[in-house]
Amino acid sequence: MSYRKPEYFTNRELSWVDFNDRVLDEARDKRNPLLERVNFLGITQSNLDEFFMVRVASLRKMEAVNYDNHDAAGMLPAEQLKALSVKIHQQVLKQYSTLSRSLMPQLMEAGIELLDYENLSKRQLMYVSQYFHQDLYPVLTPMAVDSSRPFPFIGNNALYLAVRLAKNSLLLPEDDKKERRYALVQVPDVFNRIVQLPGDNQFLLLEEAIKPFIAELFTGYKVKEVRTLRVIRDMDFDVAQTDTSNLMKDIVSQLAMREHTKVMRLELEAKTGKNLRKWLTEQLDVREDDVYEINGPIDLHAMSQLAKAVTDHADLRYPPFHPFLPKALQTDDLFTTISRGDVFLHHPYDSFKPVVSFIQQAAQDPDTLAIKMTLYRVSSRSPIIKALGEAAQNGKQVTVLVELKARFDEENNVHWAHELEKRGCHVIYGLKGLKTHCKLLLVVRRESAGIKRYVHMATGNYNDVTANFYTDMGLFTADTRIGVDASNIFNMLSGFSEPRRFEMLNIAPLTMRDFLGERIKDEIKAAQAGRPAKIRMKMNSLSDPRIIDQLYQASAAGVKIDIIVRGICCLKTGIKGVSDNITVHSIVGRFLEHSRIYYFYADGQERLFLSSADMMNRNLSRRVELLFPVLQADIKAQIIQICDWMWQDNLKTRILMADGTYQKVDRRGLDPFEVQAALMAQANAARVHEVNQAVKQERTTFEPLRKPQDKFD
Repeated sequence: MSYRKPEYFTNRELSWVDFNDRVLDEARDKRNPLLERVNFLGITQSNLDEFFMVRVASLRKMEAVNYDNHDAAGMLPAEQLKALSVKIHQQVLKQYSTLSRSLMPQLMEAGIELLDYENLSKRQLMYVSQYFHQDLYPVLTPMAVDSSRPFPFIGNNALYLAVRLAKNSLLLPEDDKKERRYALVQVPDVFNRIVQLPGDNQFLLLEEAIKPFIAELFTGYKVKEVRTLRVIRDMDFDVAQTDTSNLMKDIVSQLAMREHTKVMRLELEAKTGKNLRKWLTEQLDVREDDVYEINGPIDLHAMSQLAKAVTDHADLRYPPFHPFLPKALQTDDLFTTISRGDVFLHHPYDSFKPVVSFIQQAAQDPDTLAIKMTLYRVSSRSPIIKALGEAAQNGKQVTVLVELKARFDEENNVHWAHELEKRGCHVIYGLKGLKTHCKLLLVVRRESAGIKRYVHMATGNYNDVTANFYTDMGLFTADTRIGVDASNIFNMLSGFSEPRRFEMLNIAPLTMRDFLGERIKDEIKAAQAGRPAKIRMKMNSLSDPRIIDQLYQASAAGVKIDIIVRGICCLKTGIKGVSDNITVHSIVGRFLEHSRIYYFYADGQERLFLSSADMMNRNLSRRVELLFPVLQADIKAQIIQICDWMWQDNLKTRILMADGTYQKVDRRGLDPFEVQAALMAQANAARVHEVNQAVKQERTTFEPLRKPQDKFD
């Protein structure tokens, strides 16, 4: 029986807005340190900007061509856009209410002030005047708009000042004096948006340092009005289906074009006059629903910058945390360590350094013959790129798949692809029509017993920076079957190989969807036979209609299903006879939950898999993704218990209710428990234990996690 009815699904885009609201709740949560709350507010702005650049842009294009297919929830693009406009306008009001009513007063109490120009002291006024005339004035460019000077291009996500002017001359007729004249001035992004003022922790927004002196750019004219604005453009392009023979060239070309796309959103100061407002909306071709009147600083990402600008007040930040690096992995011979047994890393609680060290050691190791790796997102100064280049220069066969189509990392990845090629690596760009999103590393060595393969697989990117604040899981193994599968995957990505099957690994779009479907069917059969049946899934997004349909079937059959979804969830809970047995939790906390875990009870065998893939159609049908099993008993037990802890979280968890809202856990009778804090406490305890032991020890057995006694309130 199919459950693919519109009333059983939540619209994907509206669900995303709900997720951003959960992030906004962290900015409102008084249990969080104040500067971290300020940072969460900035994150909601960055999230919203990207949503407009990509998702709203996609809906606009569908609407423009009269795309008449309904989504799983039965909504047309135009209906989705209308509903989104209402919901996002409400969310923006909530953002600025949070800022003005909660965060700003508390910052002031803590001695941190974001001042208005009118409230500056004489000393500060002199400082701002000097800063403007010596630093800002030479950089600013007034852009008048008249019959000979057309409306200038307004860049994406950049601040501008719109200026309404009048000719200031006694010799002009009255009609000429009243003629409306307009100009634009870009707020230069080569300066910090947050201007540090004389005085302890007192700041001014950059645009507020320009406005009082703006008339100096328009001598002979009177400034009637000056307002801040920002536009968000359509930044969505997809070359996944391109037929070009030169993917690199096509990416570079489209990057150049992307800045000149349609405006998806216009933010204006709330007090903008009707004439200036009308002029801007007409010139930018923006419809009314896409205009957002802002009662406060435009672009709240500035609040994240403010939080960083405060260099003291450690008491208003999260306590420092340093990932745990077991002594067993502080070795110059990780190959021997991995040969003795699989090695599991849970970032950021476990350090990412062993992953970098593994590649560095392979690059220098005389017995290493080849290194093969997929790269989706890497840091701007990636030590991994450097190590791969050194490996090639040391005579290793280095093959790197660089995904040029990683959204908003295209330019960075084009750069690294060129750098790797310069250093002698063989760089490939994946399969036509598919993004390569899997995280896979293969090292081939010549050893005394013959050729041996070492594999690293992960749920997250090979990015040494984001590994410090994304929760991800990685696994090192020397398992022969996984090694052969990994070789076959790279052969498929780099050549014409089309393996019919893999022994241990599953990849999308070839086998993963069917494999997961079979595992769900197995649980259904067990439930129908009266045996225990359970499914646990953790992911970033759940929107694939077929997977949701299968989960509904399992629930209807009596399978107990626990799901942790950080972001989008199109599945509905509490539908009688359909989703009674499904519970959905969402965890939003200090670290961004990014790991993907798929667990099936399997008649007590407890089959456990980690993956790079979320349960979205794009992941299962249009990307190369990896699903890999956890085979070693101690590691499997450790991950299962981590999942138990996640399910027990009652501070950062919201539960999806039958009405579609997310509610915090009812903590009556419960001790407060936060899973991320507990895992940090465990990592710190392990570090202290190793220091106290003062003896190098190897992790050969799994010690069950003990729930800390600390209260995480």
